[in-house]
Amino acid sequence: MVREQRLDPEVEVLWEDFHAEVNVPSEQLRQWLLTRGSGENAFGPDPDLNLPEPGRQILAVLRKRKVDLTPEDIDVMRDAVERIRSLTAAKPGRGNSDDEWRHSLLDLGHDVLVER
Repeated sequence: MVREQRLDPEVEVLWEDFHAEVNVPSEQLRQWLLTRGSGENAFGPDPDLNLPEPGRQILAVLRKRKVDLTPEDIDVMRDAVERIRSLTAAKPGRGNSDDEWRHSLLDLGHDVLVER
């Protein structure tokens, strides 16, 4: 028998907002973060531990079910949604061709080139 767990309605909305804003699939985000994090330092035996923040935290939330969220995960989701919305609202004059801006969004799991 499956037990139905009720979540706070705010968390339900946040979950939907998070998954709408983080539009990069988890494996694609992981690959991007590995590329970004490789830099001059080699990865250790578990590269996921060395992924850049907050991308690593966002990736961890993407791998979870809604019913398994912790208070820390909720904070990560809230922060990611706020940061993505803030960055997209501040779209630079060069738009999508501004690599620094686009990469900042990709670090958060949002690709401006993905149509909604």
